[in-house]
Amino acid sequence: MIQNLNPIEFQPYGLLLPEKGQSSYNDQVMALSVGSSTTYQTVADTKLKGESGFAVLSVSADGINYKNFCLDRPLQLKAGIFFRLTAFQERSSIVLSAVLMPRELTTGPADSFTLRPQLQVNTLTTFFYQEPEQGFLFPGEAVPTAKLTYVDSGSIHSVVDGQDVLLEQGSLIVYAPGQWHMQYADMGVAPRFLSISFDATGCDWSAFTNQPLQASKAVRECLLQMIREQESPAPHSSDMLLSLLNVILISLVRESAGQVSAPASGNSENRIIARAQQYITDHVTERLSVPVVAKNIGLSASYLTALFQKHLQISPGEYLRRVKLQKSKQLIREGELNFTQIAEALEYSTVHHFSRQFKEKFGITPSQYAKSVK
Repeated sequence: MIQNLNPIEFQPYGLLLPEKGQSSYNDQVMALSVGSSTTYQTVADTKLKGESGFAVLSVSADGINYKNFCLDRPLQLKAGIFFRLTAFQERSSIVLSAVLMPRELTTGPADSFTLRPQLQVNTLTTFFYQEPEQGFLFPGEAVPTAKLTYVDSGSIHSVVDGQDVLLEQGSLIVYAPGQWHMQYADMGVAPRFLSISFDATGCDWSAFTNQPLQASKAVRECLLQMIREQESPAPHSSDMLLSLLNVILISLVRESAGQVSAPASGNSENRIIARAQQYITDHVTERLSVPVVAKNIGLSASYLTALFQKHLQISPGEYLRRVKLQKSKQLIREGELNFTQIAEALEYSTVHHFSRQFKEKFGITPSQYAKSVK
């Protein structure tokens, strides 16, 4: 960005001169037509004055870190200062005078002084504040957009690449585009959480590992403001939502810098579990068992069971049961099948077996649940 010349900001590099200052008798004078960006280093005190056009003066004490000033008044650079002169929008003429002319170092393309976004949220697809029932289970999905989940109350489990992590109140997680994930709550826990799916460019998704991130005060305030904007839309609410999410992502990238990824061996086991979970989700309406799932992903049933117990603290058989029951709730809400047909579609031995498992899991019968969602 370009700053305005003022004596305090410019003091490390030189001083500002009166508008009608003259060159010293012994000074050499050189007229510069500024087109490209040439780097110079002053050998002695050097005076600069704009003659025509709008020029930008970039100055540095170390040749690395530069500040940009609008050259709209005469000034004098100290000896040893690095500087560049760049025409802004059109060619500019500069008069330079010094006892000894500056050394020309390098010449390159003209500098750009316009800030452009590195990370940019382009679209926001979904914005859901969810209050599911106790012990809910979301079987899993992989979508083209990114997704952020923030736990406002209670806790939920997040499973990515077969790794189960607990998201407690005030924590969040970000899923990369196309990253398969599932979520569930422990029995007796009725969480409240915010889910946002979005598209962003310039985001280094590797900055987010499958670890819960504690939302800082600034991030929580942005999330709260997003909820308010969504509940009570005002002019340009969509722009505000995108901007707030942009701030959240930048904050998270900064805060998550330096996190260590899981060991490679753990990642390999997590990928195996993820394959099993996705197979179960994709084939939930088929006759499934632990040996069937294990065979289709190239493992023994005993090894698959050991991996589930190690990483998810649950047997694959219990996981399969939960997914089927969650699917049954979806079918009941859709209302196209009766309970007998649902039991058959999910490969239960009898409708009574289905009803018994449903009540054990959710505390109510399928009939009671059907009435509650009508």
